Amino acid sequence: MKYDYLIVGSGLFGSVFACEMSKQGKACLVLEKRDHIGGNVFTETVEGVNVHKYGAHIFHTDKREVWDYINQFACFNRYTNSPVANFEGELFNLPFNMNTFYQMWGVMTPDEAKSMIESQKRDCNIQNPSNLEEQAISLVGKDIYEKLVKGYTEKQWGKDCKDLPSFIIKRLPVRFTFDNNYFNDNYQGIPVGGYTQIIEKMLEGVEVKLNTDFFEDRDKWMNIADKLVFTGMIDEFYDYCYGELEYRSLKFESEIKDTSNYQGNAVINYTSSKVPFTRIIEHKHFENTKTNKTVVTHEYPVAWKKGMEPYYPINNKRNNELYKRYESLSKRENNIIFGGRLGTYKYYDMWQIIDEALKCVSKELN
Repeated sequence: MKYDYLIVGSGLFGSVFACEMSKQGKACLVLEKRDHIGGNVFTETVEGVNVHKYGAHIFHTDKREVWDYINQFACFNRYTNSPVANFEGELFNLPFNMNTFYQMWGVMTPDEAKSMIESQKRDCNIQNPSNLEEQAISLVGKDIYEKLVKGYTEKQWGKDCKDLPSFIIKRLPVRFTFDNNYFNDNYQGIPVGGYTQIIEKMLEGVEVKLNTDFFEDRDKWMNIADKLVFTGMIDEFYDYCYGELEYRSLKFESEIKDTSNYQGNAVINYTSSKVPFTRIIEHKHFENTKTNKTVVTHEYPVAWKKGMEPYYPINNKRNNELYKRYESLSKRENNIIFGGRLGTYKYYDMWQIIDEALKCVSKELN
């Protein structure tokens, strides 16, 4: 075999794995079907602004080891993710906190906010939340659910909130303090200069082939290395033999605006079902870039079909059970490692992908 590892995909999992294995003297070849490295964390410079081409990526973690690891590749700023929600012209702070409760109900104390939520929860007669709608009302009340959760979530996932699992909404913080910091993690920021530089440094000295689709010459690539690290869709790898897993895809429409400040915030969510997109991203605010022009991106969730880029696994009961069948096939493989969101069908944050890649490296070396 010419290589120790063939790595399919140059996103965070594949790049961390290649970086660490190459340090150990292992020969790695990375295949990337796009015309650039970095997967969905790729950033490109437009009008002096580092544009997150595949949606906003804010790095955050509570794990010091992961934070220290990623900081060796770039200097991170102290960006704090504080999105704003726009519901038919009304503006609300996110995540759900005392600012949101004051804007919605005029309440000024945590006890008043909790009392309002409990009252609305009782009116809906929710005892044990069984779906996302019931869980959301239990957490923040019916008013906030209907204005800030329902429309946005149903656009994002393409399903009625009653048909979505409750754990999705549990990802969102609910605070009874005046704190607009979206994440609870101790470490948070944006790499100054964008994410692409990080992947470039990780892959320094590693052989990379761009514009190369593993599946177009699968037999060749399966026989070029001792082991395969696969970060694509696990159901596609097994030729959908048990059926297709469900994903959500995204469409991005970016434009240059002839103004230095378009919306005053990096991320504004549009929560009404009457608006087709879920959010507008103004990229310059991630790094407080000083330019006379700005770049904004409208983000539209769309139903995934074969040939489209999958962004989010839909981890409902049907898909999780189907994934387990594919996972059982993967566990029989001696020379194949599945990683990343698509390879393990998990809704990982960036820090989790890095953490899993480092654990995988450690397991391989031991």
